[in-house]
Amino acid sequence: MINKRNSLTALLLLFIIVLSTFLTSCQFFGDNQNNDLEGEDDIPHLPVADSIDDNYRTFYQIFVGSFSDSNGDGIGDIRGIINRMDYLNDGDVSSGNDLGIQGIWLSPIFSSPSYHKYDATDYYEIDARFGTYEDLKDLIKICDERNVKLILDLVINHTSNRNEWFLNFKEARKNGDTENKYYDYYSCVTTSEKVGGITYSKVSSTDFWYECNFSTEMPELNFENSVVREDMLALAKHYLDLGIDGFRFDAVKYIYFNDTAKNVDFWKWYMSELIEYKPDIYCVGECWSGEAEILQYYDAMNCFNFGISGAEGIVASTAKGAKISTFLNYIERYQDKVHAANPNGIPMPFLSNHDMDRIGGAFILPDNMRMAANLYLLSPGSPFIYYGEEIGIKGSRGSAHTDANRRLAMLWGDGDTVKNPEGSTYNEKYQITTTVKSQLEDESSLLIHYGKLINIRNKYAAIARGDYNAVTSDNNKFGGFYIEYQSDILGLFHNTSDSEITINISECSGLDGHSFTEICEALGGEAKLKGDTLTIAAYTSVILK
Repeated sequence: MINKRNSLTALLLLFIIVLSTFLTSCQFFGDNQNNDLEGEDDIPHLPVADSIDDNYRTFYQIFVGSFSDSNGDGIGDIRGIINRMDYLNDGDVSSGNDLGIQGIWLSPIFSSPSYHKYDATDYYEIDARFGTYEDLKDLIKICDERNVKLILDLVINHTSNRNEWFLNFKEARKNGDTENKYYDYYSCVTTSEKVGGITYSKVSSTDFWYECNFSTEMPELNFENSVVREDMLALAKHYLDLGIDGFRFDAVKYIYFNDTAKNVDFWKWYMSELIEYKPDIYCVGECWSGEAEILQYYDAMNCFNFGISGAEGIVASTAKGAKISTFLNYIERYQDKVHAANPNGIPMPFLSNHDMDRIGGAFILPDNMRMAANLYLLSPGSPFIYYGEEIGIKGSRGSAHTDANRRLAMLWGDGDTVKNPEGSTYNEKYQITTTVKSQLEDESSLLIHYGKLINIRNKYAAIARGDYNAVTSDNNKFGGFYIEYQSDILGLFHNTSDSEITINISECSGLDGHSFTEICEALGGEAKLKGDTLTIAAYTSVILK
């Protein structure tokens, strides 16, 4: 009996040692270890966002079918996301054990014949390949417990042509049944009423043509019909009642194709109804267009900033060596324009998404990718990270011209059985050779860099919420901002070059008399501040107090 007790005690001690070692090794998203900070024992404190209680959040976009597979069928699912929540957000803002994500955007999860689900057959049914309502409720619950907003991708401008609504619509048109609820449910014209620039497909055996701007298999709903409007409003409320925090609205400018004024009026009505129903709702619109058109939608909702994204966008261009002053002035002006369009508007920066070639393929040097992350994650608003961006996954349409190549399986490296989506043709020889698992074990990895970046963003409330004022210098690769938030002034400076820079900050343009005395954070390399002289390593960003 004594020997058995001693054995149990020894096993318990061994378990505690192993667990302690594991937890210590998991501090992969903590503070930088390589910064030469002046006065490290007395680092100044700024207003912090220890509890994220507003809409200034770092979001993570998940293409559900490609993220994590929980049942071995090769298709990512909702339960797989639940299994990965500790990676995204473990519920402890100070743990340093997670990526620090405060919001999740799920690609469409509704019943659909396609792998991508942007063509719903039934909005009120979860696609069986992704899981069940119970799985969704469990995900909602864990997100709520960890203060993570969960938003659904809601495509309300079109449905699948296999949707019962559309099947009823076609029958009603063929039979001339004008009393049928679905007779005017979809945008439809006669041959003589067709408008140039709009794509149509014929309802067989009739003189009617339905609108289908994306595909003949994706008919456009008729929002001139008040029944359609109310049904789409009821749909959103259904998921809000379930506990969803809001929506990413797909293709907002396609409600009324090529009619921005009518589109904006619709979204103002729709959002006003939703805000009245759920005042803290989080919504973002996809208006894939130029800045002038995007800003018009801010009268209704926040929208993604497409000018900042992509391989040729202003962030990637700056990270690859373009004049930094162009980026700095752009950020200041864009924030001002957003606030002019809507005083409560929030910029929504991102680097790439499911409809774009992955940003990882835009850079030859790893340092350029890290710099791009610095530039957009240390900027105002609510940024969105496309799953796998944090480890540098690549993927492009290529000669096959398929978006499936932009939506490849997440590389976990731990036996996850998720596979690339159907139709993908991406040559794996061009893919990265590392995984989440291997990058967690490498202090210099991109994943560790992202974790530190998000940790810094969460730590300083001014980064997301402050007013940005561009500060430029004679050096085309150095510059930054002074950021005003509440009663504090924060300095944020970038060195986008491949060599160390020493510069007198007081000689920079745009400081308006502000000066800085201490380094709070440095990300990328070392930094020193002596008086007004800042020495900053290559591809490094610093925050000054």
